Amino acid sequence: MKKPGKTGGRALKARIKRKSGLKASSRRWLERHLNDPYVHRSKAEGYRSRAAYKLIEIDDRHKLLKPGAKVIDLGAAPGGWSQVAAARTGSEPDAPGVVAIDYLGVDPIAGVTILEMDFLDDDAPARLLKALGSAPDVVLSDMAAPTTGHKRTDHIRTMHLCEVAADFAVKVLRPGGHFLAKTFQGGTENALLTMLKQNFASVHHVKPPASRDESVELYLLAKGFKGRPDQDP
Repeated sequence: MKKPGKTGGRALKARIKRKSGLKASSRRWLERHLNDPYVHRSKAEGYRSRAAYKLIEIDDRHKLLKPGAKVIDLGAAPGGWSQVAAARTGSEPDAPGVVAIDYLGVDPIAGVTILEMDFLDDDAPARLLKALGSAPDVVLSDMAAPTTGHKRTDHIRTMHLCEVAADFAVKVLRPGGHFLAKTFQGGTENALLTMLKQNFASVHHVKPPASRDESVELYLLAKGFKGRPDQDP
């Protein structure tokens, strides 16, 4: 999938007045958001966020979401990744093969079971597996910690979520399954990478075109889960 660009006519160039009362950084962010082609495209195509295109672009290249696959989506709000997962796996409304979780409310999505709870709650893993009804083929995580305004603190908290998601994936995935999670440039701990390399056939970072160039976010992709000792090949 190519990165959206000009398709004829004048490009949108929304500007926020300096007298709007916004801080300069907030004004720049809002202008960038209003002029973002992925934002306009998500509205036109019915996706709940521009983040949907990050998963679409990764899946177009790496083929994670196969028809019939069972998927768990961690930190799903507002639901863009769950929409993509349900569509690409063919998840049926009467027998959902996608389970999403977030402590924020998520409006219903056809083919998706939604749990409104914190993934860090002790009983969340069991609730997810019960809702799915079987081990997942794919574990997705676009989780990011709420920002505090302190970059180092925000970075550490989001990296912790990535580590917790990876630990969950290794405990629940079917052999041959895949794990995809948000991380940051230079932020993935060596211990986490070592653990994933021990448990998956391949591990690497990806940055889809929909991820803004100035953003430090990356996605950690681990493919081909080798299985646990208690699992059949």
